[in-house]
Amino acid sequence: MVEIVKKFDDLYKKLSSSRFLRKDGLGGEIPFFISPYKAEQELKIAESIQLLKKKLDTAGVPILEINLYDLVCEILEEKGGVERMFRVENRKSKDKFLRALQSSLNIHQVLMPRIEKKILESDVKIYFLTGVGLVYPFIRSHNVLNNLQNIAKEAPTVMFFPGDYDGHSLNLFGLLKDDNYYRAFNIDKIEAK
Repeated sequence: MVEIVKKFDDLYKKLSSSRFLRKDGLGGEIPFFISPYKAEQELKIAESIQLLKKKLDTAGVPILEINLYDLVCEILEEKGGVERMFRVENRKSKDKFLRALQSSLNIHQVLMPRIEKKILESDVKIYFLTGVGLVYPFIRSHNVLNNLQNIAKEAPTVMFFPGDYDGHSLNLFGLLKDDNYYRAFNIDKIEAK
């Protein structure tokens, strides 16, 4: 628990700094940051994210949290409900179900336009991307990041990632190697200024 408290104290210092908010020192790179954490800490991390959002908002740094799991549930409800997807899952093989789910949540035609709408309707200083582990394998974090770089330009984006990120590879849950993603900074390795 002490480790999580320190992590979020450090995050607050980094995210509330004017240097971070101005996107200084990125060397022309997109303002994407990954905050990796141990998957077994999921519940404490989720709680700490909400506390961090409140603390930043109080300091005049409003946040837009895009929880991928909540967003997926929202989309599925609009497309006939989650129960409908359960019926599809019972009738199809795992591979066919995964393809049906991915089709309903098409990253280019459904997911990214929905995220873009949320971003355009917001007036915030930082975007948080959460719920990454909950939507695996039908939504992959590197796909979201690759597509988000055309949408999330106005403010820094911080993805809370249940796994490891070494600056090149995303390793979900510390077990599943996702595709390489090297355009984000590991926020834990950045010094607060």
